[in-house]
Amino acid sequence: MPGLDFIRALKDGLLPPPPMASVFDFSMTEVEVGRVTFECTPDESAYNPIGVVHGGLVCTLADSVVGCAVHTTLEAGVGYTSIDLNVSYLRPVTVGSGRLRAIGTVTKPGRRVAFASAEVVDDQGKTVATATSSCLIFPLPA
Repeated sequence: MPGLDFIRALKDGLLPPPPMASVFDFSMTEVEVGRVTFECTPDESAYNPIGVVHGGLVCTLADSVVGCAVHTTLEAGVGYTSIDLNVSYLRPVTVGSGRLRAIGTVTKPGRRVAFASAEVVDDQGKTVATATSSCLIFPLPA
């Protein structure tokens, strides 16, 4: 099925979410061509030794949202994989940060490589991280 239809089916619960989504309780809240939004509320189980949410959670949230945004631009039978992901952490995330919202946007779709960015904001609307990514686009095996 086309990528947009696939991502919408995930959002609407018509397809089961990937297991990774349940690890951090990610939920997809918005889907349109080239733009996807996820939300999650980290708790203390995601804390690192210095008492803040581990950057890996924020990185995984950003990686997931940019990948899904790219996926919405793909035709049926076409896949993608991350080439790179560059995350900039702008402020610490704690339980007090509340619900995180990540918005992934395709900045340049492509036939071989697509580019996307993410912004992760806390409950107060403060940006806690940004990310950029490039994804390799390829035909899926039959």
